[in-house]
Amino acid sequence: MNVNHPTTRPLGRRCVLGMLGAVAAAGLMPARRAQAKGAATSALDFDGEALVVVGTRVQRFDPSGDATRLPAPRTPIRALACHPDRPGQLFAALDGGGLDRSEDGGRTWSAASGGLPQAQITALAIAAGAPDSVYAAIAGDGLWRSEDAGTRWSFVMDRPWIAEAEREILTLASVNLASGMGGIWIYAGTDQGVTRVPDCFCRWQDVVAGDAMDALVAGTSPAPEAPLPEGEPVKSLVSANSAPERLYAALPSGLWASTDGGVAWENRSSLHAQALAVDPADPDHIAATSATKLKHSRDGGATWATLAAL
Repeated sequence: MNVNHPTTRPLGRRCVLGMLGAVAAAGLMPARRAQAKGAATSALDFDGEALVVVGTRVQRFDPSGDATRLPAPRTPIRALACHPDRPGQLFAALDGGGLDRSEDGGRTWSAASGGLPQAQITALAIAAGAPDSVYAAIAGDGLWRSEDAGTRWSFVMDRPWIAEAEREILTLASVNLASGMGGIWIYAGTDQGVTRVPDCFCRWQDVVAGDAMDALVAGTSPAPEAPLPEGEPVKSLVSANSAPERLYAALPSGLWASTDGGVAWENRSSLHAQALAVDPADPDHIAATSATKLKHSRDGGATWATLAAL
């Protein structure tokens, strides 16, 4: 998979994308809505020890699986990010565009999309090691960042260029690895696999073995020995806050795990998950939505138990 941008780009690309962003977002939404019809959930994340599951409604599940149903959002929620170090702080991407923030675990919400295009947000991530930084992927546009917890936003990176086309970002994860500029990498799951960019936002690249920054400068991409399956969409990608090199990915072929920052992957189970979350305090504790059930694993995805019906 070659994710390096070509040296020659179409003139006025961002201008064209600005005009077509709403069309691109609309192109994504009918399929997503049809897929989600009859289902109440689209995303989940750990808020401390509780699990927040969102979609057409917001529910909080305690560790025993008991649920508290919270006030319904003003529109269905498409993506969710809970702050690993600030229990109660949540960011939710709304269906059709816009971003809301909650400071009380999803009980009340306020707008947090100042400066963002009015287009669909496809993925969210809170920056590892930078408590006020949040990333949002915009359909038809690229990656945006807020450095003040959602008050103001700025464009930082084009969409990744993979297999001769720009690809939508379906899921995001921020990973604190020593090989990044300042230690931080932003990983993106697309319909063509996983790519990443350091927080200097210089270039998307394949996840490579060895010195990733040297490979980025040189433009080389040594192939990993155990990559993710080619051509499968990455429906959900999550990193473990307490173990930065641990990643989990939900693909049509099942749940995959990496213990070296995404260089090598292992298929852990055949679970067909729509969304994943990792306990910020325990990298072996994963939660997933699968069909109409909320499941969790205490052994890194090898075995699963149903926590609650959705």
